[in-house]
Amino acid sequence: MKNFLIANKTLENLISLLRWNKPSGRLILLIPAGWALWLVPSAPPNGNLILLIILGGLLVSGSGCIANDLWDKKIDSKVQRTKNRPLANGSISINTALAILVLFLLLSLKVIFLLPTSSQDLCLKLAGIALLPILIYPSSKRWFKYPQILLAICWGFAVLIPWAASESSLNGGLPLLTCWLATMVWTFGFDTVYAMADKNDDKELGLNSSAIALGTNAFKIVSICYALTSLFIAISALSQGIGIIFWPFWILASMGMQRELISLTTLKSNMKFFGRHFRNQVFLGSLILLGLMVGNI
Repeated sequence: MKNFLIANKTLENLISLLRWNKPSGRLILLIPAGWALWLVPSAPPNGNLILLIILGGLLVSGSGCIANDLWDKKIDSKVQRTKNRPLANGSISINTALAILVLFLLLSLKVIFLLPTSSQDLCLKLAGIALLPILIYPSSKRWFKYPQILLAICWGFAVLIPWAASESSLNGGLPLLTCWLATMVWTFGFDTVYAMADKNDDKELGLNSSAIALGTNAFKIVSICYALTSLFIAISALSQGIGIIFWPFWILASMGMQRELISLTTLKSNMKFFGRHFRNQVFLGSLILLGLMVGNI
């Protein structure tokens, strides 16, 4: 019984390290990948490719979470929202975290070699390029006023790699460009809001975030980011001739993004509201994805 309890606790800590106990963070990376897969000329994608992209996204996001916690082990223990993370509270050792990080990176590499042969070289190059910002992003809050820009660049690869995997090239023209831009401005927007939860702790620790750097203009800039997200996705959908049934989904999601932001400015916001905003962006991004899927029928 004792061994079972220890094993169960270890599993809980590993799941927490990978943030698999918080599915919103995993889904919000997979949504732009879905946008890309249903905007490519060959859409809709086959089931095998969808499964590989989901698996790759889970492995890469897990790697990013571990890298983040390794960088921030000492800082996380001083921040209210993160003080109970496994590395911060010592329930998982640094060596264990490093071993899992290496394992997940190797498994991510394996996923690339399961993609169509014609796309493997390009996807491998993109993955190599993506690895640098993914690994240095967690440190950026120490030396860069807008670390959310780096995160947005990381998220942009969630569009580029699936597109390359499907089409064996990045010759996507305007639809690819605008889908990529939509993903990056959306990411900058929702992560700026998410950073507001840690604003006071970050200031005290001398850390940076776009929520701090933008100050009273933060909500206005996020609103612009969401408007640009809607505009860029609309251009992608129009360019690819997505069916008219897509547009009611697009309208609802676009209005929802702005409404979510207005609710934050009118409420006495706290950590709970910022977390809810993040989760609601998952729903709204998924609404756009659903529209693209049915628009391809």
